[in-house]
Amino acid sequence: MPAQRPDAPSLPTLGGKKRSYRERVADALRAALIAGELLPGEVYSAPTLAARFGVSATPVREAMLDLVKEGLVDTVPNKGFRVTQVSEKQLDEYTHIRALIEIPTVVELARTADPVSLEALRPAAREIVQAAAAGDLITYVEADTRFHLGLLALAGNAHLVEVVGDLRGRSRLYGLTALVKAGRLLASAEEHLELLDALLDRDESAVREVMTRHLGHVRGLWAAK
Repeated sequence: MPAQRPDAPSLPTLGGKKRSYRERVADALRAALIAGELLPGEVYSAPTLAARFGVSATPVREAMLDLVKEGLVDTVPNKGFRVTQVSEKQLDEYTHIRALIEIPTVVELARTADPVSLEALRPAAREIVQAAAAGDLITYVEADTRFHLGLLALAGNAHLVEVVGDLRGRSRLYGLTALVKAGRLLASAEEHLELLDALLDRDESAVREVMTRHLGHVRGLWAAK
């Protein structure tokens, strides 16, 4: 497996699963895409991205080809990869589908989820808050993905988790940097702790309210370009 430079940023593991090195490189690139640190319309070469993430160019090139299949980037011959644009209509559709899936699923967890399993998600929720406060967008995206997919996994439907993971991967939080500067990202981050507390209290109404508000904020993040 290619070595990573000691001073390079650690590669995230989206969803909290053990993954191959190539998949971890793809996760790092995907997190940068979602966070808006790789900009739509811009062309990035594999060597440039490799230097940024402290890995060799080969796994980056292979990972980018995976992202091409997902529609996140396009191949530009002899230059590299161009980040694809996401339309407002697509973002609205992603939000709508996520709401249809995630809100009732998480509300049901207020009745069925094991309190120990819910409490195990608290470190990820705290990491989201810490990353928001520090303005660390890639860590924010990684921890946020790990939290939400881990929560949905408690419903016991692997296909549901896969669908939501795909929707999240196709999304772009273009406005994250501006929201960090404005101090607005922290409030959205703290909703993860609020949601956990509502779930542990078995308060279905509160869970529904927090989830609805949170997904609304997510769409707001997408729109804040």
